[in-house]
Amino acid sequence: MATESEVEVTISLAELGLDEEELQKQVENLLPQLKEVDGVEDANLVTVENAPPNTKSISGFVWGLLKAQIKAAKIPTLFKFLSDRFGNKPIKIGVKAPDGRELTVEASSREEFEFALQKAQDFLNNK
Repeated sequence: MATESEVEVTISLAELGLDEEELQKQVENLLPQLKEVDGVEDANLVTVENAPPNTKSISGFVWGLLKAQIKAAKIPTLFKFLSDRFGNKPIKIGVKAPDGRELTVEASSREEFEFALQKAQDFLNNK
């Protein structure tokens, strides 16, 4: 029996233009909500060890960065969740396919979220 593939998604809120304290509050509020999204298997803050170069951190975690493991088929659910919360604010979303390929998309409006979702789905469907 085949299992449904999981995708690693990185969500960066750093582009929101918030100071570090406000950014941390956004992340702390978003994390438990993200864990409740249908298809999300796991979600956590990004540790410094796994941080992209030139990122700021606090207490071993990167400011404004979350990672989630989600079933590939549930990517639209995640993008809708993010669009509902950040539809008019800029965020970056990184998608890492099971085969290691990576895609980064940015969105700052509902239309851009729809376009970003289409790009992510095309990326995941074209191996």
